[in-house]
Amino acid sequence: MPALPSSPLLQKFGWAVGLPGLALIVGVATPFLASRAERRLDDNAEAVVRATAETGLEPWLRLTVRGRDLIATGEAPDEAGRVAALDRLKRLPGLRHVVGRIGIVEDASPFVWTATRTSPERIELTGNRPVEIGPSALAAKLAPELPSETRIVDQAKAARGAPPDFSAASAFALEQLKPLAPGASATIADTTVSLSGEASTVADYEAVRQALAHPPTGFTMGKVDIRPAATPDFRFAVTRERGGNLVLSGNVVSETAREEIRAMADDAADGATVDDRMQTARGLADGIDPTTLGRFAFQLSSLLQNGSVTYSDSRLSVSGTALDGQAIGEIDALLRDGRPSGTRAGPVDLAAMPLSPYRFMVRRESDAVTLTGHLPDSTTRDRILATLRPRFFRERIVDKSRIAEGAPANLTGAIEAGISALSLLATGEIRISDRTLALSGNSLYRESAGRFEMDLSRRMPAGWQGQAEVKPPASETMEDKACRGSFDRAIEGRRLLFAPGSVTLKAEFYPTLDAVASAAKACTGLRIEVTGHVDPAGAAGAPKPALDAGVENTSSVDSGKARDADKASKPVVAKTDKPPVKPADPKPAPAKDGKDKATGDKAAKEKDAKTEASKEAKPAEPEPDMARQRALVIVEYLLQAGIPADRIVAAPAGRANATGQGVGLALRS
Repeated sequence: MPALPSSPLLQKFGWAVGLPGLALIVGVATPFLASRAERRLDDNAEAVVRATAETGLEPWLRLTVRGRDLIATGEAPDEAGRVAALDRLKRLPGLRHVVGRIGIVEDASPFVWTATRTSPERIELTGNRPVEIGPSALAAKLAPELPSETRIVDQAKAARGAPPDFSAASAFALEQLKPLAPGASATIADTTVSLSGEASTVADYEAVRQALAHPPTGFTMGKVDIRPAATPDFRFAVTRERGGNLVLSGNVVSETAREEIRAMADDAADGATVDDRMQTARGLADGIDPTTLGRFAFQLSSLLQNGSVTYSDSRLSVSGTALDGQAIGEIDALLRDGRPSGTRAGPVDLAAMPLSPYRFMVRRESDAVTLTGHLPDSTTRDRILATLRPRFFRERIVDKSRIAEGAPANLTGAIEAGISALSLLATGEIRISDRTLALSGNSLYRESAGRFEMDLSRRMPAGWQGQAEVKPPASETMEDKACRGSFDRAIEGRRLLFAPGSVTLKAEFYPTLDAVASAAKACTGLRIEVTGHVDPAGAAGAPKPALDAGVENTSSVDSGKARDADKASKPVVAKTDKPPVKPADPKPAPAKDGKDKATGDKAAKEKDAKTEASKEAKPAEPEPDMARQRALVIVEYLLQAGIPADRIVAAPAGRANATGQGVGLALRS
């Protein structure tokens, strides 16, 4: 066969014809050879990892193979263990580099572990992990608490000092992360669990809030900063049921707002139950204050017998049965002129019905007497107020009553009987529901506490039922005994003796009275009775003061009843130091003739002699009310000195101390 012609170029570069084929062979063989080298290195390195495991524990060494390089992480139990592991790794065949990031187990104080939800499918663990729990073991323990698609990436470092039951606490923390949006985190710092993030839904927020109330045994909740989910349909409603119970539903913007609204609801319910069904959520329109909105809703609900006040889509609507006839107009006026800023008036669907039951209440507190409920007309209201004022002259009378038809017969008589009993209590109230009057409160005196029900039933009008639940004062304590000793020292060896015929305080009285006032103000359990004294026989009587002394003192406020005859700023007692001047006896008319004159003179002389003898035999009686007047003057001074009116009383008319005893100051039980 003849030879092919050979060109000079082919002869010079012919060897390059085989380069593409060689490159192909190298490209195919290199990955195959490299993967085999990596697998061999990985297998050899895995043997080193297993060798770091102590009995019953997970290996502390973690390796990542990158080609012919190894990245070593983990926490060695000590420095010798760390050096030994690195030496073994460096001797592995086929290894190029070892990147050593191995730490040493240390004591962590505080021991802090954090789980962060970085995405819906990923949770990262950072901080400290108990040295006895390896990363794989911890992930295996926590995985059941999470959805199957969620992956746990443990980057925490092993450390000593973990709290007992760390596994239970970490599982609890991860359980709370499930309903939270990405970005949420849970932290365990020693025995304190903290949580932050945003709830995914309104229901999720409620679930987390309830779960956080029951942390694992031995752990407490620290800072909890969870934002509620936003809802596009934010609503709030107050529903008043028959009987006065309140139901709160819809949404509330925060737990702080919930507490404020609950406090308003408790006050508006006035003893009835409050059912809180609100869910926390964001979404209230900008510019609307939640507290103001809640207060306005309760104001509207107070004008309902039953029904609902609802806020939705920035509108306030009312439906149900109005409290009384005038309530419909009041609700319309409030929605028109008193709405919170940012709200609109919604529909009003109200009906007016007779009151059932018909209710009225008088409540006595330390500084005020408050009327609520209904009365049939303004005449009845005026009569009730006139009954209250003489008995509660020192308290403010706060009238919140309303006018409505349907009152039971003899309502006024029943209320007056109840007020009479209420005036004998330190604090309390009377509640009327149709034809039943219930009295409750705290008695001033232990001896009288059990008599109220019998007395009240006897005073009730025909067809009415009276009930009383009155508590006696608390038993005397060591503090009470000390107070009694303080009072006894204030009056020990002191005698308050008025000048004959006088009801004016002497300057020497003031130190004793001021000491008594100080003791009484410091000891709230002291209740004082003041008894005046009479003048010695033959002393001139004082003029009767401009004071209604005929009021019977039956309670600690009876001194006030006596003074209430004139509520203007008049002196309580007419004070004088001079006895009254008796008018001169009229001269007898002249006789018509001498005989009659002589006879008349003789008879007149005999009569005058008998009169003088009678005067000598029977001394002049002092003014019978003088002792009470003096007691009332002492009471008035002590009231001005700061003793509350329900803790001091003047002795009733007819009771008096002898002159030598002076004014009596005694404690009543």
